[in-house]
Amino acid sequence: MLTNDDLTGIVIQRSLLTLSDFAGSRMAGAKLSETEVSRTRFEGADLSRSDFTKALGWRANFAQANLSGANFGSADMNRSNFAQVKAAGANFSKSELNRSDFSGADLTGANMSKAELARVLFQSAKVTGIDFSYSNLSRSRLDGLDLKGANLTGVYLYLTQIGGTDLSGVSGLSQSQIDIACGTEQTKLPTGLNAPKGWPCKDEED
Repeated sequence: MLTNDDLTGIVIQRSLLTLSDFAGSRMAGAKLSETEVSRTRFEGADLSRSDFTKALGWRANFAQANLSGANFGSADMNRSNFAQVKAAGANFSKSELNRSDFSGADLTGANMSKAELARVLFQSAKVTGIDFSYSNLSRSRLDGLDLKGANLTGVYLYLTQIGGTDLSGVSGLSQSQIDIACGTEQTKLPTGLNAPKGWPCKDEED
């Protein structure tokens, strides 16, 4: 139980921190690579520039934490809570984040390339300039977002919810990707791409 403590720059690599509580703590620059943080609480913590490379954190709670410039490369954070985090410029490349919650998060310029993002919630998130290239976004919720500057090259969009999403300023998006997604009349597409006749479609039940 290390809530609201000053742990700036702490090194806890290759450790077991399951069910620990770091809520509200100052942990800027912390080194937690290859550490298990499953069900660990980091709500409201300052984790800017922290290193979670190859960490394991099922159902970890990062809600409202500062993750600016943090590195989650190749981490396994399935079913975790990232709601309202400040994660501009953070690296989630090759990470597993299936069924996680990024609603209301600031992901401006974040790297989520080659990540597993199935059924992830991105509602009300800031995602301008985000790199989703070659990631799996199947059944995720991107509806109503402005994806200006986002890289969607090679992204798997099977039943991805893009109703009302502004995709007009993205790069790398193809017609075949759009054809398997779930949009609406309000979805804005890049020039040269067309909405398929199957819109709108309903996401499958679990």
